[in-house]
Amino acid sequence: MPHTDDKTPMVDPRQVGIDPEALAALIDRAHREIDQGILPSCQLAVAAGDQLVAHETIGAAEPDSRYVIFSCTKALTVGAFWLLLAEGAVTLDQTVADVIPEFASHGKDVVTVRQLLLHESGFPHAPINLVTDTTRQDRLDRFASWRLNWEPGTRFEYHATSAHWVMAELIERLSGTDYLEFIRQRILVPLGLRRLQLGVPIDEQGDINDLESRGEPPTSAELEAVFGVAGLTLEGLQGEVTDAALLSFNRPDIRALGVPGGGGVSTAADLALYYQALLHNPGGLWDSATLRSGTAEVHGEHPDPLMGVSSNRALGLVIAGEGRDMTLRGFGHTVSPATFGHAGAGGQIAFADPDSDVSFCYLTNGLDADVLRQHRRTSSIASYAGRLAG
Repeated sequence: MPHTDDKTPMVDPRQVGIDPEALAALIDRAHREIDQGILPSCQLAVAAGDQLVAHETIGAAEPDSRYVIFSCTKALTVGAFWLLLAEGAVTLDQTVADVIPEFASHGKDVVTVRQLLLHESGFPHAPINLVTDTTRQDRLDRFASWRLNWEPGTRFEYHATSAHWVMAELIERLSGTDYLEFIRQRILVPLGLRRLQLGVPIDEQGDINDLESRGEPPTSAELEAVFGVAGLTLEGLQGEVTDAALLSFNRPDIRALGVPGGGGVSTAADLALYYQALLHNPGGLWDSATLRSGTAEVHGEHPDPLMGVSSNRALGLVIAGEGRDMTLRGFGHTVSPATFGHAGAGGQIAFADPDSDVSFCYLTNGLDADVLRQHRRTSSIASYAGRLAG
């Protein structure tokens, strides 16, 4: 079973089928942006066979310090939600409003749980103010004010934070437990993942690396060359995920809030071992059919409007798929098509490859304004990780 503390042992890579030379090449590749001054620090981890194989911190950070993991958090929140699905507390085709009546306003009464998990709900940019909307009632009032941008179920558009705030409220209504405590008790404690947290008390934040903005944004011409659309701007691509919004996670109060779609904090080791748990289901923590729906079955195929490829969504996570599409989804080009995981702002990624039994996590506290370079870096590092199985 996954288990971490400050002195988590690591096994010889060869014992779990990892090529030591490929591992050394991966670590060398991760050094590149640090050595060039593009990023202040990064951390990576590799696991296989429920064992930690490597955990490296590079640059201006302590060896076992933690990082804000942004949307890599979603894997944890949906992992908790799967428990309630399996227990029959809610069904995929049940409406959200059936559980949260306050959500039903402005035509949102038709939004289903399935659409919420697949980013097909129709309110991708619905706002929550992390400074003022700090209580449950504040968030319920926000839910009531939200309006749909398009008909639910008809398209995919990434819901950076909105859908997972609704998911957190569903967890609370269905379980009778605060969502942060539910995640801790039902997921993190059983798996022994002590350094992965959502909602970090202020007096426990001393080991978290502050975020830093680096670099210059791409020009409109550079964006047009990649996306084939004239007049694109970085602001248009980012939506709510601006540098200012991301840098707000340096605030102790926002780290303590526990943003369910992007506020987690972890070491790379804990995230890599969490993905080992998703591969091996220690102690039958999850119902096997529900876990398969969350990690191995494509339920959402509407095209991603940004990348122009199928969203390829399982119930909460992304499945790599084949060919160039997997690269556009951030998985590089060497993992198996069955690889599943989730990226995070700043170029972070965590995934597991069922074919090789390898799980991998890369984290950084550098917010590279050059989003094109950021995407290429993530894809390159993921490709090195995909070559680890000897």
